[in-house]
Amino acid sequence: MDEGRPIFLQIAEQLENAIVDGSLAEGAQAPSTTELAAFHRINPATAGKGVNQLVSDGILQKRRGIGMFVAEGARGVLMERRRHAFAEQFVVPLVSEARKLGFDAEELKNMIDKSGQGVTQEGKR
Repeated sequence: MDEGRPIFLQIAEQLENAIVDGSLAEGAQAPSTTELAAFHRINPATAGKGVNQLVSDGILQKRRGIGMFVAEGARGVLMERRRHAFAEQFVVPLVSEARKLGFDAEELKNMIDKSGQGVTQEGKR
């Protein structure tokens, strides 16, 4: 856990990561707040706050008396959200700096292609 960020957000992010990487599939049952609290040694209310954040975002669905389940389409929603955040956080500043340095689009593309040689589909060297 990262002490600089609220724990409930970290719980939500861990569940999101599991959905994005496929280890928690759409339609699958998500860990309960009790399980999350015990695993991370945190208050169940804190774990519940993270889970409820995902419920309010439409990523998880409550099934009364059964538990929490990953919503259909949740992975796509998360992927789109992360792609947008990636563009805002990395691509926009990259393009802005490249323009300041006088790179045209083709030069920037060539630099990216060259730096990406040897990177697999999963993004690992």
